[in-house]
Amino acid sequence: MNCKPHIAIIHPNSLCCLAMRTILTDIAPFVGVFRDVAIASYNSMDEYLGEQPEPIIHYFISADVLRAHIDFFTPLARRCIVLTEGNDATVSPSFRSIDIRRPERELLKAFLMMHNVEHSAHGLQHHIHEEEMSLLSDREKDVLALCVKGFINKEIADRLNISTPTVIFHRRNISEKIGSKAIGRQTIYAVMNGIVDVKDL
Repeated sequence: MNCKPHIAIIHPNSLCCLAMRTILTDIAPFVGVFRDVAIASYNSMDEYLGEQPEPIIHYFISADVLRAHIDFFTPLARRCIVLTEGNDATVSPSFRSIDIRRPERELLKAFLMMHNVEHSAHGLQHHIHEEEMSLLSDREKDVLALCVKGFINKEIADRLNISTPTVIFHRRNISEKIGSKAIGRQTIYAVMNGIVDVKDL
């Protein structure tokens, strides 16, 4: 029996499952509870129940799956995030939800804010590893903070009083140190390591 903790995504839309897997895979290296966690997706509750890996630490489920299996998920509400499409008024207020129709940047921000609220409510702090914080120089952190807030190279250069080629040099170093050029992954890194506040994105 596989005792590795799992995150279960249960949604009839395969593209939604794939998108959530991608976001969670990007977030995983920077969120302590998600490290070394397997992510499994299912297109139906029957498919999930047929495999049912244990233990499940979080569920990401469609609103339809929740409605059809409310008795199963109600005791697990704290571990569930309902993936809605637009304003779905039929989702119980005891469940947290994310509108998956949002643009990727907004979806990522919503997820990170939800994560921060959850940790604040339980008196938990992000576990920031010193080696992760020391990856970047102070100037690289300044550049990264402005990048994830949406500033372009010229604007960053003007704000930090450095040249545009220097900004490009710092961005290349940031990408190499973090291991990704993707702005989503860099945003996650910046938020989870206290370089930017998710509210400022």
